[in-house]
This record gives sequence, structure tokens and C-alpha cells, in this order.
Amino acid sequence: MVLIMKNRWFVVLGALIIQVSLGAVYIWSVFQTPLLTHFPAWKETHVTLPAQIILASFALAVILAGRIQDRVGPRPVATAGGLMLGLGLILAKFTASFPSSTALIWLILTYSVLGGLGIGAAYVCPIATCVKWFPDKRGLITGLAVAGFGAGAFFFAPLARGLISGGFYQLFGKNLFRLPEVGLFNTFLVLGVIFLATITLGAIFLKNPEPGYKPAGWNPPAQSVSAASLKVDFSPSEMFRTWQFWLLWGVYLTGCAAGLMIIMKASPIWQSFALSNLTSGLDPAQFNQIASAGALAVSILAIFNSLGRIVWGKISDLAGRKATLLAMFTLCGLTMLFFNSFKNYSLFLIGISLIGLCFGGFLAVFPAVTADFFGTKHYGTNYGWMFSAYGMGGILGPYLAAGLMKTAAIISFQEFDSTGQGLKKSIVVGNYSQAFLVAGVLCLAAAAALTFLKKPSTGKFNFH
Repeated sequence: MVLIMKNRWFVVLGALIIQVSLGAVYIWSVFQTPLLTHFPAWKETHVTLPAQIILASFALAVILAGRIQDRVGPRPVATAGGLMLGLGLILAKFTASFPSSTALIWLILTYSVLGGLGIGAAYVCPIATCVKWFPDKRGLITGLAVAGFGAGAFFFAPLARGLISGGFYQLFGKNLFRLPEVGLFNTFLVLGVIFLATITLGAIFLKNPEPGYKPAGWNPPAQSVSAASLKVDFSPSEMFRTWQFWLLWGVYLTGCAAGLMIIMKASPIWQSFALSNLTSGLDPAQFNQIASAGALAVSILAIFNSLGRIVWGKISDLAGRKATLLAMFTLCGLTMLFFNSFKNYSLFLIGISLIGLCFGGFLAVFPAVTADFFGTKHYGTNYGWMFSAYGMGGILGPYLAAGLMKTAAIISFQEFDSTGQGLKKSIVVGNYSQAFLVAGVLCLAAAAALTFLKKPSTGKFNFH
């Protein structure tokens, strides 16, 4: 631990180890079709519910864990998060032991609630710690601290898909090595063990700097007389009394809803796009090719989600937080408005890459702007409350995708198991155009609202 005190980049290393594991929350779309096949009584809204609940539990835990880590430090809280996430996934393995209706409740309690609480507890600690170690690179470092969260799906989406059905571990469509077929529910077990080990390892590197810490050779920028009169550190109650918090919270919710709509539904959205273009019947080989393309899309989205956190974080250091947020919300809104026309696979990849890039930027810039506007003294708690917008967006975005989806067709095909027995599978072709339109309009409205943003001067409502 002496090394951490001498080199703050070890804290970033620990943050990345943790966040790569936590980012596997974004691979839910890989599980969706296998779950619908195993539980034919489930509907689109049923299989979407665990994704919504895990994001809400995640955001709730960030609030609670942020307050705790402000008091006891990041390491024990992050370790507890790893234990909860691992245990939640391990227990989700037993979902198959329950009948259809009860199985959904069990999956939500284990994967979504316990796992989500674990994700939230571990997630806030690296961000809060890195912000304190890097006051000189706040935008870039929050981007790096959460970059792993975006990249997690890149590594774990092909792992999950390969473990579910057997076959090769693929990156960019290339077969790297063969994976054993462990099945849908044992995949939860394998991932649970992996995440428990990696998160507790990463937590070892987390430690807060001494009070008043400044990097060698760096001093806070000189303030003008007017800037010096601005309040530096806001308590949560003071933060709630500023209109800036509520504006930021509202636009954060909007951006997260749009991004998570695509991220949590990327694979089924592509399947619906691809199936809507079919001119003849569907056979198992065609469907497996479409499903593989969906898993690849999830991985590519994850790359841009991760890249966006670093790129937009750095841009926000150079161009300012407000200008960066305006650019991201405008780009995201325009992409969502045109998303339904991206039914060619190349266009689809461009669309999800732009959404991933913007969404990753939201997760980098909002932690930085929270520190800029409300200080670092109560940062864990304050960002926990700001991050609750992510949880609400996690409920709203997938709900819009599932609730506004219209069934365009139901395509059936015959598949054979290892014994040669025929199995009939049915795939729903959805039309998501209304959901894309709503998300696009909301993002552009958020961009318009951001034009009024300025730093708060006191912990009171003040529009002057």
C-alpha cells in the first residue's frame, strides 16, 4: 500500500480492475433470447424487468455506499460490493429450479437486487477515490475510472454467449479459443465466481489521499473575485436547494434512458432489424449467424462506451463541461431520431457506436461536473444522489423499448438438440421506432435546457 501513496496511478489500476467486472451488467441482452426460449410463458416486458431492476438497485446502492465510503474509506465498501455481486450471480444459477412465474422473482432477487446492490457499492468507490487523487485531471480521470465499466461488455458478452451455447470465444468475429457449453444458468455461476475474485482484488488498490493533498507541481487555478465568492463544498441538503442540481439530474436521466435503451436491448433490436429483412424462411444456421452478429454488436458498443468516457472526459477538461454536455446530447438525440433507419448491419454498428460514445461520455462528465459544482468534501454522497438519475434512466429506457415496441411478426423455426429431437423456437420481430423517436426528442430537449446551466453561487435556489 506504500506504493499507492507514492504513485496515484495504482488507484486508477484498481479502479479499472473493478469497473471492467462491473461493466458486465451491460451484457443482459445476450441472456434475453435464451431466457425467453427457456421460459416461453415470459413476455418481452418480463425479460426486461431484471435489467430494469438491476439498474435501479445499482443506483440506490451508489447513494448508500457513497455515504458509507465517505466515512470508512473505499476499500471495505468496494470489497463488500464484490462479495454481493458474486453471490447474486451464483444464486441466480438456481433460477431453472423454479416454475416460470416464481423463476422471474428469484432471478430479480438474486441477479437484479443483490447483484445490483453489489455493483453500486463497488462502483462509487473508484470514482470518489480517483477524483480526490486527481484534481488536476478531473474530467480525464473520471473518464478513465469508469472506462472499464463500458469495456466490461466487450470482454464478457462473447464469454457469456460462448458459455451458454458452446463454441468459440469470439472477438470481432474471430474465433480465439473454444469454450465449454455450460448452459444458460451455469453461466451465471461462472461469471459470479470471476467477478467476486476480480473486484475484491481491485479493492486492495483503493485508498484516499491525505486531507489537503495536491499533486506535485500543481496548484489550484487562481480565481477571480467573483469566482472566489462561489461556494466550494455543498452538503447534500445544500445541493438539493440549487436549481443546478435538478437541471443536471433531469438531463442525466434523459441521457441514461436513451443510452440504456440501446445498450440493454442491442442484441434483440438487431435481431428484429435482421429478421424484418428476411425474404424467405428462417433456419437455425441463419438465426445463429444473426445472434452472433448481435453479440458482436454488444461488444462493439462496449468499446465505444468505454472510449467515450475517456475522450469526452478529456474534451470536457479542455472545452468545458457545459459545451461538452451540449455536444453529446445533440449528437445522441439526432442519432436516436434516425436509429430506426439503421437496418443495414454497417449502419446499425455506426448507430450503436455513436450512442455508446455519448453514453460513455455522460458517465465521465457528470461525475466531474458534480465535483466542479458541489465540491469533493461530500462527494461520495453527492454523486450518489446525482447518480440516482442513472437508476431512473435504467428503468425508463428499457421500459420505453419494451412498452412502445410493437410486434411486427413472429417467426418460427425448427432446431435439433444433441439427441436429434426437434425443438420449435419462436422469435418475435419488434418495431422499436416509437421508442427511438421519444428518446431522440428528450435528448434534444435536454440539450436546450443545458444552455441555461451555470455554476451555483450558494446552497439556495438562485436564478440571478
